[in-house]
Amino acid sequence: MKNSEIKELSAEEIVARISEEKASLTKLKFAHAVSAIENPSRISKVRKDIARLNTELTKRKAADTAAAPESASEN
Repeated sequence: MKNSEIKELSAEEIVARISEEKASLTKLKFAHAVSAIENPSRISKVRKDIARLNTELTKRKAADTAAAPESASEN
């Protein structure tokens, strides 16, 4: 998943996608522990996707927090 794709998602979609990717990561780790999976680099890719999603979510929360005091002081 590219950063440009992540930026197009809403915050709720990002949270949902994080939970989906975490479930996928758990399944991949289990499958790899039981028997070698065909493409073990997929585990690394999923971990990086989760990190990208978490980073974007944190950026949005920080932006919302920074914007909130400004709008409150305008009243």
